Amino acid sequence: MDRLAAMEIYIRVVDTGSFSAAARHFDIGQPAVSKSVAQLEEWLGVKLLLRSTRSLTPTQAGQSFYLRAKRSVEEADEAVLAARGTAAGLTGKLRVSAAVCFARLHIVPRLPEFLEKHPELDLELILDDRNIDLVAEGIDLALRMGVLPDSSMTAKRIGEARRRVLATPEYLARHGTPTTPSDLLSHRAVIYSRDLGGGEHWTFKKETVEQSVKLEGRVTISATEGLRAAVFSSLGIAVASEWAFSPELRSGRVVSVIDDWYLPNIALSALYPTGRMASSKARHFATFVQNSLAPEFAPELLGASDRS
Repeated sequence: MDRLAAMEIYIRVVDTGSFSAAARHFDIGQPAVSKSVAQLEEWLGVKLLLRSTRSLTPTQAGQSFYLRAKRSVEEADEAVLAARGTAAGLTGKLRVSAAVCFARLHIVPRLPEFLEKHPELDLELILDDRNIDLVAEGIDLALRMGVLPDSSMTAKRIGEARRRVLATPEYLARHGTPTTPSDLLSHRAVIYSRDLGGGEHWTFKKETVEQSVKLEGRVTISATEGLRAAVFSSLGIAVASEWAFSPELRSGRVVSVIDDWYLPNIALSALYPTGRMASSKARHFATFVQNSLAPEFAPELLGASDRS
């Protein structure tokens, strides 16, 4: 039994949930796929898959083996790329975790360019505003904004955007335009509860002067898409990153106010699972996102060094 080939077949079976799909991918018969998985189970002495007439589900041992087998295959691919002296022609599957709104605005529209360069690469986007477990979910790369609570992960800062006070022209026409942080005390706000940078409490800076305010509002929202909808409905002002409203800032649908006072910037980081080498696929995708954002926002921290 070719163990590496058998692991590749098993990984494809788990990814697709189908023996027949794996067979089509490798251009072999379905019996050959079944035999390969059976040989793996015999060699390991454990059952890897629970089979039914409708689905294939990894056992606990099968899921653990899947994650480690995937890592081994990726490292073998890395060795091949290093020997060839090139990172072109990325292959296999890349699983990327990102926030829903950020991915919709800044990743998905740019995917055709990346995928055209790498026709043998399959990409799976896991979109969730929560911070999910990279190892448990088999994630190769996570794109996360703001403060990173888990410093044990390998991370690289790849971008930075300004936080702004935002509202629609319609809201400002009805309620007036704030010009200082203290003016916000007389305005309604939409609070984004997941912003670790401040939430409802914000400290503004102007040269050497600082001014802290607590935003007051009747609406608190835990997802950026909801925050956008609330602002568009003129429910109130909001503190948010340029990333969250960049199309509307360009079109004028949303405007930024109090721009001579500054709030803490928000960073975008590329995170990789602890205890493993970042794959070439993950590194190249992170660089692609970094380069895509650079012309639009010109973040000061592009090219910042890695940290562990």
